[in-house]
This record gives sequence, structure tokens and C-alpha cells, in this order.
Amino acid sequence: MRRSLAAFLLACSCLIAPAAIAASPPKQPEQGPGGTDYPVSQVAKRVVGTASAATFVFHGSEPAAAPRPVVVFLHSWGATNPGAYGGWLDHLARKGYLVLYPRFQDVNRTRPADASGQAGNLVKATLEALASDPAARPDLNKVAYIGHLAGVPIAFNLAAAGKDEGLPVPKLIFGVMPGGIASDAKARGILLSDLSSLDPSTVIITLSGDRDYLPTDRAARRLLKETETVPAGRKLFMRATSDDHGYPALTATLASPGSPNAEYDAATIKIPPDPPRDPKQKNTWRWSADMALTGEQTILTAQLGNNPTDTLDYLAFWKTFDMAADAAFAGRDAVVLARDPKFIDMGTWSDGWPVRRLSAQLPKSQADEEKPEKGPRRKLNLGPSDTRQSLSDFLGGKS
Repeated sequence: MRRSLAAFLLACSCLIAPAAIAASPPKQPEQGPGGTDYPVSQVAKRVVGTASAATFVFHGSEPAAAPRPVVVFLHSWGATNPGAYGGWLDHLARKGYLVLYPRFQDVNRTRPADASGQAGNLVKATLEALASDPAARPDLNKVAYIGHLAGVPIAFNLAAAGKDEGLPVPKLIFGVMPGGIASDAKARGILLSDLSSLDPSTVIITLSGDRDYLPTDRAARRLLKETETVPAGRKLFMRATSDDHGYPALTATLASPGSPNAEYDAATIKIPPDPPRDPKQKNTWRWSADMALTGEQTILTAQLGNNPTDTLDYLAFWKTFDMAADAAFAGRDAVVLARDPKFIDMGTWSDGWPVRRLSAQLPKSQADEEKPEKGPRRKLNLGPSDTRQSLSDFLGGKS
């Protein structure tokens, strides 16, 4: 009996020992970009619009002493509930931003081809509604777009529309895990507008993870290439790397930007109902297959809602955006960011071992791409991949 008990206790100790003695990852910084030194203590959460055309709005609850810089957050396909990104939204609002979360998709009722136009209409209407609001006070000279997966090409489309459609011209486009781009007009996904109309002063950053990176790399390179009016010195191609040195491990997946927060769940925010429909008005809506979520999209949306908020959020996404926005609003370019060691630093594990840093590379200029290459090509250290073909199709096919 004693031997059996001893063997049982030994087995249990073997199971718990690795987690007990493993190094822990860095926590959220107390100060600076990505940090907890928030000037805003309480966040107002509300909706502008109605149930079928809603934009969630988040900002400090007190009247703004100065105009607030604006962040337009464009979600991945299917992630219409802001609660899935609640941690990041809370961080942005408490840092002093006016955060807009346009719900540009009615799940299983909106075609990807219509999403950019819907998002643009929502952003325009919301900014007009908030123009004279003393608590919101949007600063249209300091606007940034954040996109995740399919939200990234939508962000680029809105930036390209710019002044022609009455939308603000963003100083920064921050695209995380870009994807969902249609390869042509007949393919499922977001159709890209003519991106050659982007303002040359825009700072563009694409950030992928090292898991399932091939389709997001293709999307990122296409976006960086087609924004030809923006100089190479204002663009960055970035990568977040997984690290299992300690426990819990940091895994840079497609769902990594998810940071669930129940306080930002759509069910807790009052949404004005739609007005009664005129029975004489003809219903022109027709269902099409691309309105339905694919199996991968359904799984990914669920993963976003269960993703832990960890070091990747604090230092790879939140801190990186904070620093990029500060630079873009001050008129600095991407070269300044790439040269700053703090920009790619990910802190250290509790035992002092450094967490794998971000990579940040300036893309080649068009002139460099047209020159004949001399010597071997420089290869990116992309790391391992477990990408599946079905996932590649889901993220945009041959983009």
C-alpha cells in the first residue's frame, strides 16, 4: 500500500514539477507603450447607429480636455462581437483614444464584396455623429486603422477611399495577420481597391505570426507591393515568433490578437433597434454562398473568444501599435521605428532569458525590385509552419 502511494505521489510530482519550476513570461509593463499607466480610469461604451448598422464606440467617460486621436478597429470575418478583442479595445480607450468598432458584417447575411462599403458608411456616419460630442471629440488629423485578418484589406480599402468618400486619411495602417483577400472577382474574400491612391505619408505595418504564416505573408506582400505611392521607408514587414522557453508558452497563431473581455461583450452594450420596416418596401436581399462562414472561419472566431491575453498581446500587438501610432502622428517614418531596439523587444522570462524578439524589415523599393540581383537572395528566418491548404484558401487563396 505504501509503495503504491509513493509511486502515485511520484507520478503526480512529475506532472506538476515542470509547470512549477518553469520560467514565467513577462507581464504587462507598468509604464510606456503597451503599459498600464492609463490616463483614463473609466471607459464609456455605447453604440452609434442601429442593430443592422451599428458601430461600437469606446472612449474615456469624462469630457475630453483635448481632441482624442481616433482608432478604427476592423475585425476578422465573423468576429462581430467586440468582446473578442475587449482587452485591446480597453487598452486603447484607456490610453486616451476614441475607438470605433464598426460592425460591417451581419453574419451569414453580408457578402465579403460589400463589407468595405458597409464599413466606410459606418465610419463616416459615426464620425459625423460624434463631431460635436464633448466626450468623444474625434481628432481627424490623428487617425489610425487596425485590421485583423479580413479586416486588414478593408482597412486598406477605406484608406484608399479617403477624402473622395468623406473618410479621414489615416496616418497609420496596422494590419495584424492580414488575409481574406479575394484573388479575383469570382473568388471568396475581400476585393482590393486601387491602392495606388493611398496618401504617401501613411505609415504601413503588417505583422504576422510564425504559425500558419504562408497565407498571411502572401497577403502582406501583396498589400505592401500595391501601395506603390507610399515610400518603402514608411512600410514595415513584421513577424511575431512563438517561444516555449517557459510556461505558459507563447504561440503566435492567427487567433493571437484575441483578448476576450466580458465588459466589452456586445450583449452588455445597449444597441438601438432598427425602425419598423415599411411593408411596401421591396426586399432586395438575396442569399449567396459566400455569406456563410467557412469551417475554418467558425473555428477561428471561437478561438478568438478563448485566446488568453498574454505577452504577445502586451508587447507584440499593443506596445507595437502604441509606438507606431506615436511615430506616425508625429510625422516620423518606419525607419525610425525599425532602428529603435525597444520596438522589437519582447522582454525577458522570469529567469532572465530573453523572449524571442519581433522581426521588422523594410520592404524593397520598386527600383530595387527592378534591378537584377547580384549574388544569393537574402532569406527571411520564417520559422516552422503547419499551414494547411484549406487554411490558405480561407485566408484569401492565391493572393
